[in-house]
Amino acid sequence: MILSMTGFGKAVKVFNNKKITAEVKSLNSKQLDLSIRLPQAYREIELDLRNIIAKSLHRGKVDLFVYCEPIDGAVAASLNIDALKQYKVQLQAMSQQLDIPEPDDWYGTLLRLPDALKSDLNTSEIDDDEKNVVVEVVKNAISGLNAFRLQEGKRLCGFFEEKIDAIQHLLDSVSPYEQSRVEKIKARILDSLQKLDGVEYDKNRFEQELIFYIEKLDITEEKLRLQNHLTYFLDTLHNGEAQGKKLGFISQEMGREINTMGSKANQAELQKLVVGMKDQLEQIKEQVLNVL
Repeated sequence: MILSMTGFGKAVKVFNNKKITAEVKSLNSKQLDLSIRLPQAYREIELDLRNIIAKSLHRGKVDLFVYCEPIDGAVAASLNIDALKQYKVQLQAMSQQLDIPEPDDWYGTLLRLPDALKSDLNTSEIDDDEKNVVVEVVKNAISGLNAFRLQEGKRLCGFFEEKIDAIQHLLDSVSPYEQSRVEKIKARILDSLQKLDGVEYDKNRFEQELIFYIEKLDITEEKLRLQNHLTYFLDTLHNGEAQGKKLGFISQEMGREINTMGSKANQAELQKLVVGMKDQLEQIKEQVLNVL
């Protein structure tokens, strides 16, 4: 079963008075385009997380966001007194040098400055147990995303089957027009010759040239190749997971055969069928971009 590149997964686990959350989402992309946002304390395991995602998701524009929050009753942060002292000294010096008044609300001014608070959640080091928990949460989020991708893949599979069936129906409708097309071409050429007064022609040579001309307009090979591509597309659709690129290549080959049929059609009814095939194929090409 194919997988979509679009998906979302989320996982949460409580550890040491912290609620650790991982969210991962993906969109379509030709290659793996990975962006990770982590708390500073988790930066040392970023490479491990990248490797896990690369092995699990293969392709797509992937965003991973990991954050932690204090659970109810846990102390999230405390005042950074040393930093606040330094800020106050510098603000007082600035007031004297620039001849501007000091702040009326020292509390509000100081607490809005960077690093006014220090949090136990953002300590520079974490132990191995917490590292393992973070990895576990990320893996669970990835599992959720893959479940989403599988569900979306099933929807895409049904969509492709419907469109391939529509092209197959249009292709089957071509045959009844082929014999009548030859007769119409022959009649049109004969009618044009009869309108040329005083012109004589060799009927045997005319038949030979007519056969040669009709052979150039023959679409039997294009029909056969298109039929093979339709079958190959369905076989690929149900064989394995990461088939997006292959399905894209097959749809390009289908387009070549349909375009050649259109250039050889030389008949309004056949042109309508070809336009219908092109319409169905364009819808396939749009959605193939979302397949892993």
